[in-house]
Amino acid sequence: MSDLVNEIVLRPRFEIRLFAEPELVQQAFDIEAKNPFMLKRIDEHVYIKFKKAHTTFWSPQLHLEICSFSKGKSTVYGVFGPNPALWTFFMFLHFGVATLFIILGIFAYSKYSLGHDITFWLVGMGLLVLLWFILYAFGRLGKRNGKPQMEQLRRYADELFIQIQQLYGED
Repeated sequence: MSDLVNEIVLRPRFEIRLFAEPELVQQAFDIEAKNPFMLKRIDEHVYIKFKKAHTTFWSPQLHLEICSFSKGKSTVYGVFGPNPALWTFFMFLHFGVATLFIILGIFAYSKYSLGHDITFWLVGMGLLVLLWFILYAFGRLGKRNGKPQMEQLRRYADELFIQIQQLYGED
């Protein structure tokens, strides 16, 4: 992936291939996580996050999905992201701004068609575009503030992947 795309993406992703059956990889995550992490596995989905005492508003979590496309091999897809409630709220704001933008655009077009002044509607649309940029900036700020913890999560996940490969990998 290019550097520009990595700069724009708010939820970084990665994938790793392991030489082990997916069931074994899944079972390997049924352990007590070392401090300050919490591990939660639901079928082929694993969530690694920080314990409550180490969590801030911008604390990320790591979602791993374990898949297999050939016998004896597993692919783990990882996605870093904020708390799901925060992410949902953030997306709700984006959709709200987009909806208002479309509504103002419809009103502006209607007023323009009738020959009325549309300055008010265009200013409103401009302010919504500005609000979109502000929301994006807050997302980037959150990503930057959560980056040290994101790196901790990745290092811990890498430790777990190495252990899994040593336990179940091909000799």
